[in-house]
This record gives sequence, structure tokens and C-alpha cells, in this order.
Amino acid sequence: MTYDRYEPYRTSAVDVDGDTSIYCEESGNPDGVAALWLHGGPGGSLGSGWYRTHFDPARYRLIGIDQRGTGKSRSAGEASGGMDRQNTQQLIDDIETVRRRLGVDTWVVSGISWGTTLALAYAQQHPKRVRALALMAVTTTSRSEVDWIMEGVGRLFPAEWDEFDRASQRRSGERIVDAYAHLLTSSDASTREAAAAAWDRWENVHVSLDHPELRNEGHIGPDRREEFARLVTHYWSNDAFMPGDDAILARLDRIQHVPTTLVHGRKDISGPAVTPWRLHQGLPQSALTIAEDEGHGGPQQSAELARALDRIAVGV
Repeated sequence: MTYDRYEPYRTSAVDVDGDTSIYCEESGNPDGVAALWLHGGPGGSLGSGWYRTHFDPARYRLIGIDQRGTGKSRSAGEASGGMDRQNTQQLIDDIETVRRRLGVDTWVVSGISWGTTLALAYAQQHPKRVRALALMAVTTTSRSEVDWIMEGVGRLFPAEWDEFDRASQRRSGERIVDAYAHLLTSSDASTREAAAAAWDRWENVHVSLDHPELRNEGHIGPDRREEFARLVTHYWSNDAFMPGDDAILARLDRIQHVPTTLVHGRKDISGPAVTPWRLHQGLPQSALTIAEDEGHGGPQQSAELARALDRIAVGV
């Protein structure tokens, strides 16, 4: 069971470094257990507030943020497309600044997709600040995971992948993600627009296994897909700005003590279940639930995440 939608009781813009503000919304019980929600992407946003339905408003003081450069979080350099301060360490630093400014000592950290990578990276750097992790559609954004999404999944959708590959205009031996990262930072608006549209089509293909009828619809609206694709390719082409492949898995010793819930879909071909399985094997305080009939998120996974968050709130 998930909760009915409810609205934030407070919104704010937290200044994190002089020219950047992070949009925050606080919901639920101001005196409840502090929790942080990290959205997907990179390049997503809090959107309509769907994420709140996982948290009991009577028990949680829920804090949602739009990550740097997304949604309502903006910086002075973004008008010109600057990416010099877009990296995982900067996002972690932003989270810590928000935590301090909002007067939070420790919190439950939850998220979806890319948000699970960021949650794990944050917890590994600040383990004393994390009471528990509750993660859905789990990824670690390793190079092998990115290469799977960009090329391996093409074995299941060869016609669509061929179109995606040709639109990348990549040179011989060049990774597709690197080619798109280059196109999406082009000074030519039509080049960026065409690359974002091709990226958007492929995104919708590889997340559509459980809803094939939606395969030809855009994953992100035209007004946001260029921003989304530019941020995704920026992080993915740089191995999420983490040291070496499987950087998250290599540092699990830092969060051995953190109670961790992992919820994933069996049909999630974008991020196969082997990733949460490896995390589960390396984290003795973890529980893994696989939703057999779902892909990258879904109602079963949402219900399981909500149940886990209920248990965490009771145990805190």
C-alpha cells in the first residue's frame, strides 16, 4: 500500500555555493523521522511529487530536492550550458549543505534509479548521517551498466538500436555515450535537438519491456529532453565521476552497518537484477525484493518500498 498524495508544508531554495540554489520541499510531519528523496536521471526532478506516496506523512519529515541543474534548482552558469560543477562529488556536497541548513542530524535516504547510485555514494562518504537506505530500481552507474544500456540492450531491440547508433554519428571505436555527450554540447541548436530526440526515443525503448504499447511515445517531453539527455550523457560518459568501474561495490565496507532495502523489477532490462543482487550479497544488513512482473519501477515496487519505509520509521 502507498499513501494518498499530500502537499509540502514548506518549500525553500538553499544557497549551496554562492551562485547555485537547491530547491527543497518538506512534507509530512515536521517532527517526524527525517528522510531524503533522490530522484532519477541524472537530469530528472521531483516532478509531480509522486515520490511522497511512499512515505507515511504522520511519521516522516520528508525532504525532496531537485538535484543541481534540474527542475527548480538552478545556477548562474547553466544558462550557457556550463557543466564544470556537474559531478557526483558536487551533488554529495550539495546534499550535505542542505542537511546542515535544514537542521537535520541523521536521515533515512531513499531514491530511484540514478537516485540510488547517488544515495549509495552519499552514504559511503557520510555513513554516520544515514540511518537507513531504501532504494528502488537500483543502479550503481558503473561503466559496465552504462555500456549495457547503450549497446547490450540493442540485442533485444536491434532495429531501434540501429537507428540510435546511426544517429550518434560516432567515430570508429567511439562509445555511443561519448558521441551523444559531444552532440548534446554542440553550439548548433539543431544538432542538440536531433541528438536529444534520438536519445529520448532510445530511453523509451529500453524501459518499455512491460509496457510495449508506450514504446513509440517520448520518455521525456520536448521541453525537457535536451537538458535531461545532456546531463545523463555527461555523467555516464564520465563513469559517474567515480574512481574505477564498480566503485560503489568496491566501497561497501563503509556502509556494512546501514540497514538497506533494495527493491527491483525482474523485467528491468535497463538495469538487470544482478546489480541489486551484488549489493545484497555485500551488505549483511540488506533485504532484496524482486517484483517478478515489473520493469524499471512500478506499483508493486512502490508498495514494497512504502512497506519498508513503514518498518524503518517504526524501528527508528
